Amino acid sequence: MKTYSAKPSDIDKKWILIDAEGLVVGRLAAIVATRLRGKHKPTFTPHMDCGDNVIIINAGKIKLTGKKYENKKYYWHTGYPGGIKERTARAIIEGKFPERVMQKAIQRMMPGGPLTRKQLSNLRVYAGNEHNHEAQNPEVLDVKSMNSKNARG
Repeated sequence: MKTYSAKPSDIDKKWILIDAEGLVVGRLAAIVATRLRGKHKPTFTPHMDCGDNVIIINAGKIKLTGKKYENKKYYWHTGYPGGIKERTARAIIEGKFPERVMQKAIQRMMPGGPLTRKQLSNLRVYAGNEHNHEAQNPEVLDVKSMNSKNARG
């Protein structure tokens, strides 16, 4: 019995379209992180980028459970002494770039390192309904029908 290891010529990348309207952030992020890494495929190889290309639309209409909309904080540091900054999830979602909440949730569900950064380049997140990847003929993944807990209100 030999362990299978995918070669770059064996990898088949698909394009997947997900409508995030009304979906719970964490549940969607877990599904997308799995798709980006390629763990849903039987040919998964940990050191190769064998995941799919994922397009997420309506990222500005995602849902957060509990009181996370008001209380969840995102921190960053400016690089100067005492330069820690914070912003709530509400401020980001209602701000200029609401897709960043979804991007951060997916990024933080993946392992760090150069391969993860390459796999995250296969992710496209759009706040609105429009995207410019029609030429790739993405297949629609209905996350709402996978589990009743994936969607809210």
